[in-house]
Amino acid sequence: MAVWNAAALMGLLGVGLGAYGSHGLQKRVQDPHLLKSWSTGCTYLMFHSLAVMAISLHPKYGRSRWTTPLMIGGSTLFSGSIFALVLLPKTSSFRKFLGPVTPLGGLLMLVGWSTMLV
Repeated sequence: MAVWNAAALMGLLGVGLGAYGSHGLQKRVQDPHLLKSWSTGCTYLMFHSLAVMAISLHPKYGRSRWTTPLMIGGSTLFSGSIFALVLLPKTSSFRKFLGPVTPLGGLLMLVGWSTMLV
């Protein structure tokens, strides 16, 4: 049940943050590249929420120790770091820390997907 709830939260955030990106974020962020990044974060979060829900119902992968934690963790790091990078001022020193977090999250998602191949 915890996996299902995490996936539902990911979906909720994907829709909510996507709506914010479409209707409110432009008042705060004008850079089209950053707006596109926000959209990418929402898209990946939404797709992975649905994937985690589907995987949780699978008889084999739903019980895997690795697949869903990697997908949830990767999505959180990937999308979360994108959202933070978009919202943080360009002068924030925290951006240097977050820069490498995005590809790390992407790598964890890839490893999560690959666990279903082996």
